Amino acid sequence: MTVSDVRIVITECDHDSFAAEHEIADAAGAELVLTQSRTSAELVAHAIDADAILVQYAPITAEVMDALPRLRVVGRYGVGVDSVDVAAATARGIAVCNVPDYGTESVSDHAIGLALAAARGIPRLDRGLRAGSFDLPAVRPLFQTRGRVFGVIGMGLIGTATARKAAGLGYEVIGYDTAAAPGARSFHGFPSVSLDELLARAQVISLHTPLTDVTRHLIGAAQLARMRSDAILVNTSRGGVVDVDALVEALRTGSILGAAIDVHETEPLPPGHPLTTFDSVVLTPHLAWYTEESYDELKRRTIANALDVCAGRAPRDIVNPEVLGAPGRNNACGVAA
Repeated sequence: MTVSDVRIVITECDHDSFAAEHEIADAAGAELVLTQSRTSAELVAHAIDADAILVQYAPITAEVMDALPRLRVVGRYGVGVDSVDVAAATARGIAVCNVPDYGTESVSDHAIGLALAAARGIPRLDRGLRAGSFDLPAVRPLFQTRGRVFGVIGMGLIGTATARKAAGLGYEVIGYDTAAAPGARSFHGFPSVSLDELLARAQVISLHTPLTDVTRHLIGAAQLARMRSDAILVNTSRGGVVDVDALVEALRTGSILGAAIDVHETEPLPPGHPLTTFDSVVLTPHLAWYTEESYDELKRRTIANALDVCAGRAPRDIVNPEVLGAPGRNNACGVAA
């Protein structure tokens, strides 16, 4: 197969333009088709002869893959691949690609912005002032950043960038990561502590972990109970990392001070969700990843990964590299095109 034979299908995506993808596909001579599939059946019908699919939210199951006989690569618009059955893809020799570092600066900027907005009560003050009220007592107590403890759970690229920015604001930063060696005193340049110690000490706790079977509801009732009463929970990772029912209860009882949440287990967040009833909660609609720079990079790298696989080249970003050159749909990949 030459690149000119390649058919790439965008299964569904809420981006407002696909000029970047068309530019790259056209330069390679590949065909690019945009669909907005609402169901798995529609996805399969639209992508039946696709060599590559680019997905945003659609679940890519074993059944979907089996229904797409030409499929060689699944490209995900984003970092996480929890919507793709990676084990099933690997068993079928299908490459799964993501863009793991495109939003490092954007997401860490947003995490810091959420933390400061919640800690300073800025959204509540803004709403009050617009309504003609100056309600300082409603947001007291307020504290400066210097001398406060900022805990980062998940010290990967985004977590480490967040830690760096928090330290620049004067926070004392501590981190927890399962990849840190047991007993390690530092990790990526920041003090490494146990999860229990971080929960007990930090006034701001920022989550930066992928969603896996291990991290699902990593922050639940027991963990919230260990947190300080003046703690703020910030989540820009995945909604499922937090048990939302337990978080709502902790906010209702005042066992923690507040939360700032960009990602939600159900997206979009349903109108009237309990989280929307708390003045101590800051909410954004899963847009921490977005800046003009990150948006363009995400789009270009997502399709470039897919084209590389289809051309027989090892892509820049791949979740299951063991499929390259192995028996299956990508047995020729990883060698010169």
